[in-house]
Amino acid sequence: MGFAAERVAALFVVMTMGPELAAATVYKVGDAAGWTIIGGVDYKQWAATKTFQVGDVVVFEYNPQFHNVMRVTHAMYKSCNVSAPLETHTSGNDTIAITTRGHHFFVCGVPGHCQAGQKVDINVLRHASAAVAPSPSVPLVIPSPAPAPSGAASRLSGGLALLALLFSVVA
Repeated sequence: MGFAAERVAALFVVMTMGPELAAATVYKVGDAAGWTIIGGVDYKQWAATKTFQVGDVVVFEYNPQFHNVMRVTHAMYKSCNVSAPLETHTSGNDTIAITTRGHHFFVCGVPGHCQAGQKVDINVLRHASAAVAPSPSVPLVIPSPAPAPSGAASRLSGGLALLALLFSVVA
C-alpha cells in the first residue's frame, strides 16, 4: 500500500471509530530522526513524553533498505525475538492507526537493530485521568461539525470533511 493510501486507510479507521473522537494526533516515531539506529534515538524516552490515545496514528519513517517495522508481543519485544511477528511493515513510510488501549510493541527486525534499541512501546492508557500532558509531534485536529442532522447523513458529512482534511494534509 502506498504512503498516501496508508494515511487514507488510517484516517478512515479513525473516522469510523465514532463521534467520541474529536481529535487525533499523528506521531512520527523518533520525531526528526525517524526510525533508525543512527544518532542514538532513545525510543523509550520518546514514547514516555507522549500521551497516546485510541484514534492516534503513529508513522514510522525509515530507509526500507536498512530497516523494517514489526509489531510483536511483549515477550518478543523484551527478548528482541522477531521469529513470528504479528505484523510486518516494509514501506519506509508505515502509518499505523491505534485502535485499542494498552501496549503496542514495535521492533526493527533487522538483525542487531532491536538489541541496539530500535524498538518502541506505544502505550495507550486505559484511563484518561492517568494521562500526563500530551506532547504531540504533529497535531492533526479533526474539527467537530456544527450541529447537524442525526443519523447516517450527519456521519457522512463529517466523514467527507475528514477526507477533505486528510487530502489537504497528504497533498
